[in-house]
Amino acid sequence: MPSARSGAVRHILYPSDFSTASNAAFAKALALARNAKAPLTIVHVLNPAVVLPIDGYVAPRVYDDIQRSAETYARKKLAGLLARARKAGVRARTMLVEGVAADRIVATARRRRADLIVIGTHGRTGLARLMLGSVASRVVAISRCPVLTVRGRG
Repeated sequence: MPSARSGAVRHILYPSDFSTASNAAFAKALALARNAKAPLTIVHVLNPAVVLPIDGYVAPRVYDDIQRSAETYARKKLAGLLARARKAGVRARTMLVEGVAADRIVATARRRRADLIVIGTHGRTGLARLMLGSVASRVVAISRCPVLTVRGRG
């Protein structure tokens, strides 16, 4: 998975949804980054909160509280991944972005000049994939750099 510019991977992007299925991809991203002595950017995409109102109205404060809670959770999880990467001897940084997952992952890879995206996949098929979609499939379809998908176990 070399870069067209240099023949080597110089920067890896690992998007995480914090699921157990993404652990195998994180391990692979760490190993690749360590072997290539490449920095690793760990990114999480916050989707805007979807709130289903009971009486047709959701107070802005409730929406803001939900968003703030999701952001706090994501920052805590990112800090844990960052600590694991550094313990493994990998230069890493984290990013928290907001929007549609696949689009934001690819845009972040472009902006960070990543040579490789390492992303986990849940391996859903049939109706589950149709209903839930596949962020990994969309990233593969729209990314300008190579994408390594790693099938998770959860």
